[in-house]
Amino acid sequence: MEPGGARILDGAALARRLRGELQAQVSALRARGITPGLAVILVGDDPASQVYVRSKQRACQEVGITALDHHLPASTPARDIIALIRRLNDEPTVDGILLQLPLPGGLPTEAILDEIDPRKDVDGLLPDNVGRLWLGRPRFVPCTPLGVMRLLDEAGVSLRGAEAVVVGRSHLVGRPLAALLLQAHATVTMCHSQTRELDRVVSRAEVLVVAIGRPEAIRGAWIRQGATVIDVGINRLPDGRLVGDVEFAEARRRARAITPVPGGVGPMTIAMLLHNTVAAAGRRGA
Repeated sequence: MEPGGARILDGAALARRLRGELQAQVSALRARGITPGLAVILVGDDPASQVYVRSKQRACQEVGITALDHHLPASTPARDIIALIRRLNDEPTVDGILLQLPLPGGLPTEAILDEIDPRKDVDGLLPDNVGRLWLGRPRFVPCTPLGVMRLLDEAGVSLRGAEAVVVGRSHLVGRPLAALLLQAHATVTMCHSQTRELDRVVSRAEVLVVAIGRPEAIRGAWIRQGATVIDVGINRLPDGRLVGDVEFAEARRRARAITPVPGGVGPMTIAMLLHNTVAAAGRRGA
């Protein structure tokens, strides 16, 4: 442990290192005449989505990926979004297609997502890629869970036989992460809003991952001594502070390693999006 508590797992620093590695991979692809391309579709003017898209654009530029941005009005009908996706599916210079969520109300999100070619689904959210993940034959792993696994590896966590608890069962994080932990031979418990005695379940975790979107819902006193804690949540309090889903200060006193908020999982999510895009470009002509 570091003085004052658990080791801080610096996702921002790890993401910078990974982007450096991706730069080298992109240079090698360019030498073969391949420039990775990522198309990002943003519908409407959601402020949080705009910030996230700008972060992706900067990260793409840094590693040499061509970012193709399509910003559509909130009033765009589903048929026009689908027509754009179909054109991008057929465009050989586009290796990945990312539809920024959430879509404006009234649009059929699943029907639109399903139009993306699974071979360009760098978010790893389509049924084909979800099924491949659970079968242990992944094409694309969803970006946040993949980032969590890289952080656990960076922390030197041995997952074989470890008691892992995932709080949150979303399709974006909880469920795919459970698949990855199982494949790493952890013993996995998934918790959700109906879990009884959540504090007792959490207290068993050698590895705890929380993604529920509720500020400091997991109390530090619940954390097992020496656990590794990955906090996926990011919540803004009325006073403007950003906090995670875990009560950080108390959890840090008990944990062996813990991610900060911000600067933990968030930067890794974008780094893994770049990783998936570069991997897709590498499959061109394969």
